[in-house]
Amino acid sequence: MYGKYKEFLQNELSEITDAGLYKNERVIVSAQNAEIEVEGGQKVLNFCMNNYLGLSNNKELIDAAKEAMDTRGFGMSSVRFICGTQDLHKTLEAKIADFFGTEDTILYAAAFDANGGVFEPLFSAEDAIISDSLNHASIIDGVRLSKSVRYRYNNADMEDLEAKLKLAQAQRFRIIVTDGVFSMDGNTAPMDKINELAKKYDALIMVDECHSAGVVGKTGRGVTELYDIRGEVDIITGTLGKAFGGAIGGFTTGRKEVIDILRQRSRPYLFSNSIPPMVANAGIKMFDMVSSTSDLQDKLHSNTDYFVEKMNTAGFDIKPTKSAICAVMLYDAKLSQEFAAELLKEGIYVIGFYYPVVPKEQARIRVQLSAAHKQEHLDKAIVAFTKVGKALGVIK
Repeated sequence: MYGKYKEFLQNELSEITDAGLYKNERVIVSAQNAEIEVEGGQKVLNFCMNNYLGLSNNKELIDAAKEAMDTRGFGMSSVRFICGTQDLHKTLEAKIADFFGTEDTILYAAAFDANGGVFEPLFSAEDAIISDSLNHASIIDGVRLSKSVRYRYNNADMEDLEAKLKLAQAQRFRIIVTDGVFSMDGNTAPMDKINELAKKYDALIMVDECHSAGVVGKTGRGVTELYDIRGEVDIITGTLGKAFGGAIGGFTTGRKEVIDILRQRSRPYLFSNSIPPMVANAGIKMFDMVSSTSDLQDKLHSNTDYFVEKMNTAGFDIKPTKSAICAVMLYDAKLSQEFAAELLKEGIYVIGFYYPVVPKEQARIRVQLSAAHKQEHLDKAIVAFTKVGKALGVIK
């Protein structure tokens, strides 16, 4: 059987390759940072990492991880409710709840698991899930696991959301689900307006803070801080794999009873190993750091404002952004690949995004700024973008 199936897969891969859309993984041979070395020895500036606060190679976090390995071991070899819970896990959960102003937290192996494990235990066929059209794939997959009635509203469109909320009055409970920052565009969900509609139509709110936690809001506490609704959102999901150190691990934080039910019934939690002690201890150290000062957030915001302004001045088509994501719109998928390849020659590491990651004819280069970037890094990237943009006819 595999001979025929192999031929089918080879044809599929050939079509992807012929279209210039095959995804090659570049190999990094250094620590994750603003400056990295790729296989072959080329040193480049990294502008496509989720390392928003520049903590992925932070010495204090590395030391905390080493300490935990010495005192708590390498891994847990079990799930939480059997024998996989350490004091470090409980301390980290408390730190996360304190950071977001919530009542309790549950840790997952990854943020994909947090979103995948939240809906099915909480909502049934009697209930409604009302989801933004640009929500992350993990939310979409999580919703699919639930038997709830599903509604989909246009991205950040409050009129459409209100229309769906009216329809959802037919269900017992209803929840509005949105990304805090939409990862491909960089725009934030209008949480103040969503909160008003939730109150008006008696709905819960869930926000995925993966690309907004540590990034937006004066102290990096995400969209609930940005829109001054801290403590009013029922469920927040997030990750330790982006701004918060860049390792691995996800979490859901929110109302106490919600977290209690997830501990009893959320399948990715019940059937996946606990995060390693070293990740938990580094996470504790990280939350202590970002809770004591907003210096890294200030640097990130300054870097983002500078880069976006200069790129707009150069003539690039930039999506409006309130985050550290700058979407440089190219629209053509093959062009996005060629553009990224040319930038790599100039020492700038970025990736072209195209369908199905973004809608058809909406290809782009997604630039992600970091507190680790220095002024000279930003200037070098802007010069390289301008040079390649002119060579490929993107700007004049």
